[in-house]
Amino acid sequence: MSEALTKARLAADAAPSLHALGAGGRSEAIRAAAVGVAAAAPRILAANEEDMARGRSNGMPGPLLDRLMLDQGRVDALVSAMEEVAGQPDPIGRVVGGRVLENGLSLEQVTVPLGVVAIIYEARPNVTADAIALCLRSGNACVLKGGSAAAASCAAIADAARAGLAGAGFDPEAVQLIESTDRAETTRLMEAVGLVDVLIPRGGASLIQACVQGAKVPVIETGTGNCHIYLERTADPTMAVSIVVNAKTSRPGVCNAAESLLVDACAAERLLPPVLVALAEKGVVLVGDEQARAVAVGCGVAMGEADDADWYREYLDLQMSVRCVPDVEAAVAWVNEHGTGHSECIVTQDYAASETFLQRVDAAAVYVNASTRFTDGGVFGLGAEIGISTQKLHARGPMGAEALTSTKYLVRGTGQVR
Repeated sequence: MSEALTKARLAADAAPSLHALGAGGRSEAIRAAAVGVAAAAPRILAANEEDMARGRSNGMPGPLLDRLMLDQGRVDALVSAMEEVAGQPDPIGRVVGGRVLENGLSLEQVTVPLGVVAIIYEARPNVTADAIALCLRSGNACVLKGGSAAAASCAAIADAARAGLAGAGFDPEAVQLIESTDRAETTRLMEAVGLVDVLIPRGGASLIQACVQGAKVPVIETGTGNCHIYLERTADPTMAVSIVVNAKTSRPGVCNAAESLLVDACAAERLLPPVLVALAEKGVVLVGDEQARAVAVGCGVAMGEADDADWYREYLDLQMSVRCVPDVEAAVAWVNEHGTGHSECIVTQDYAASETFLQRVDAAAVYVNASTRFTDGGVFGLGAEIGISTQKLHARGPMGAEALTSTKYLVRGTGQVR
């Protein structure tokens, strides 16, 4: 049997024991895993340096190297996130609905674990720790399949968490990591019907679409982020500069970074120059439409001509497209056509414009006067995230432990028949 199927079976066998632990037991299991990760920090950092060296030699772009990189501060943050999840209210066993039927049957709808959650992800070692904590919190076993670029880091984190679980008397088989880099193992995991209850991909568009199109198990589609910042005509220029620069440059390699800038055409001469200058000073390569390029020439900023593909592109780098639009209605239409349903922002002082944007933009997170970089499970108070869902069924937006639950009906009768 393949590694993927073997480990999925081990996870499936271990899953019921997590449900049986109860809320307090699951909290202790997460804390034990976090202790294991903290104790193994030197080994995790050494493994990460192996991955970083390989990434540099393979020409991995800087923003993706930043996503891959771990230092002591980031390891400490992983442990803190795990501990925060351990302290959260347990999402299992909550009564979310119920009624008594006319025939006397008592219905109670309660939350239950999904069972086995598989996560396929790329060069993001933090996902390993986040997924372990959130799956334990929600009573789910997990099967992790990290990308080859982060293979050593992911293995070190998973081994540390498993050791922490075992040392505290918990079943380490609830956490599984597929170490093979053979793509056939990824395919087998996606097709593990009866063993895997849900698959969550985290990565670029090609990985996500490969899972959506090729999986035989249910998939929660997490999003690529062609996120827009729209400068409405009443926007404050100083605020515009602050939000756009933060959204684009603070961590350009993450999915909540802004990739596209829209501005009302009638205010482009007022709003664009300070923003373009600030972006250029940060090293952002710009492309735009005819009006945006004319403004760029006027303020001495280089800007290339955008092609059709640029309006849909998730750059994950210090690059950005710029387009002028007639008004908020046009901005909403543009975002809904070209965005990926992740995070969108309007900068404005007009209440009516802000409400139009909030209500009509179709995305998981819609902002008024704030950076798209806030779309994150930790920032939203979830402790960590298993991913950011851009689909609409089951879960949407940053997904914490509650998103990894389903429900079942408990039906109590007194002998009723139909």
